[in-house]
Amino acid sequence: MPNTETDGTRGRRRRGAELQAVLLEAAWQELCAVGYHALTYDAVAARARTSRTVLYRRWPHRRDLVLAAMRHQVPAPPPVPDTGSLRTDLLTLLRLVSSRMIELIPVLQAVGDGRTDDSDLTDYLRERVSQAGMREMDALLQRAVLRGEINHARTPARVAAAPFTLVAVETLLHHRPLPDAALAEIVDQIVLPLLASHDRDNA
Repeated sequence: MPNTETDGTRGRRRRGAELQAVLLEAAWQELCAVGYHALTYDAVAARARTSRTVLYRRWPHRRDLVLAAMRHQVPAPPPVPDTGSLRTDLLTLLRLVSSRMIELIPVLQAVGDGRTDDSDLTDYLRERVSQAGMREMDALLQRAVLRGEINHARTPARVAAAPFTLVAVETLLHHRPLPDAALAEIVDQIVLPLLASHDRDNA
């Protein structure tokens, strides 16, 4: 059966990617307007000029709908390029993280009020951010091992997460991407010494 839905205002059949985009844009607008706690399928359906059944058929849980709207609004970043050294890989990754945090500020504002601190969405977002950061860090360290810069790719979770936490907090505090000088301080004075210490301990 074709993926279509009638537009109530024009009587035109919306289908496929067009319909999907309309639904996700409506969900995003409603999220920004009322926040996650107050978002309802009825309100999103009204914005999209469709029925709540159309939404439930695609996203049976509110969290699924909101996450899909976020991905539609803020697509996944490209993979971190291999620059040829661990230091420049780290600088490139943290620069992307800082820029990404600026893009995510509307999302964080929408889901970050006191009513959603313990919501399933907030917990899930924390988990996703942490997992994504660890995957990128693992990739950088594996490349550094192959280049002979370090001996061990595995690091304690808190050590690997430290640079992401610092960059995220400082970016959100200042509402602008961190300058390269600040990123260099984090890499040279915190990340690389921590990695070197862990490498010596496991030599």
